[in-house]
Amino acid sequence: MSKKTIVALAALIAAGIPSGFAQSGRDHINIVGSSTVYPFATVVAEQYGRSTRFKTPKIESTGSGGGFKLFCGGVGVEYPDITNASRAIKATEGATCAKNGVKDIVEVKIGYDGIVLANSKKTAPLRLSARDIFAALAKEVPDAAGKMKPNPNKTWKDVNSSLPAIKIEVLGPPPTSGTRDAFVELAMEKGAREFKVLADLRAKDEKAFVAIAHNIREDGAYIEAGENDNLIVQKLQSNPNAVGIFGFSFLDQNSDKLQGSFVNGVQPAFDAIADGKYGLSRPLFFYVKKAHVPIIPGMQEYLAEFTSEKAWGPDGYLSDKGLIPMPDAERKAVAKAVKDLTPMKFQ
Repeated sequence: MSKKTIVALAALIAAGIPSGFAQSGRDHINIVGSSTVYPFATVVAEQYGRSTRFKTPKIESTGSGGGFKLFCGGVGVEYPDITNASRAIKATEGATCAKNGVKDIVEVKIGYDGIVLANSKKTAPLRLSARDIFAALAKEVPDAAGKMKPNPNKTWKDVNSSLPAIKIEVLGPPPTSGTRDAFVELAMEKGAREFKVLADLRAKDEKAFVAIAHNIREDGAYIEAGENDNLIVQKLQSNPNAVGIFGFSFLDQNSDKLQGSFVNGVQPAFDAIADGKYGLSRPLFFYVKKAHVPIIPGMQEYLAEFTSEKAWGPDGYLSDKGLIPMPDAERKAVAKAVKDLTPMKFQ
């Protein structure tokens, strides 16, 4: 055992963390979390496994919410070292981490992704507005008098007369998914604001507005398809009338079979997300337990690989998989924080 590891172990024991942590024999990194970040983390892990003396990390796709629950469970080899996330950690999740002894967390922003509504290339792409998306998927919508009522729209044509008379059937992520969180914030809230009665409600009572905007219908028009985005892709291939919601990277990897819907006149594409023209975009992250870095073999090397220009840079192998790189200055700042293992501060 190296001097650095002995010092780190002494610090962990002083903090009340069992000494068996370092002697348990776990010789690989455990990663959980977002299904959107999963393919990027997997590519990095495979490259890391080939180019270092360490074992390839074990990665599990649990969804962002599920990942934080596991990650915040405690410090020790029975808990994950890293959790991937397609949204930022919530203050409540940070409080849970702290309560369970996970006190120094390093936030690593890795780049950007777009949320797409995609369908099979066997049919025409949909041309949707944010208003259309809300009207199709909200549990309740305003009637002509401005009163809320259960969503009556059965087809896309019911939502907007310019859309096809095809049954609304949308396959999307469950509430534990960061993609679901981002979708309701970026698409559903934006669409709800297009209704005057809801825009007025937002000005008076933000909490009541959010409750309506985030409430997705449960009558079969929206189908929770779990955390497996590849399963959604397969279902879209077998059902040309269905629409799926997932990250841009999955559309990019299946562009021979699927196409992205236009949203407010812009179709999802690498450049449109990078320059902000496509409105449904969000940052992606992973979170690291600082206490695990000196103990679990290869943690520093994995972090260095992920934050290297050959991985996340404009010409890196992650951009080939659909990750939208951060600007140069931002990548440099994040890479330094990762190298220094600077813990994040919760607001």
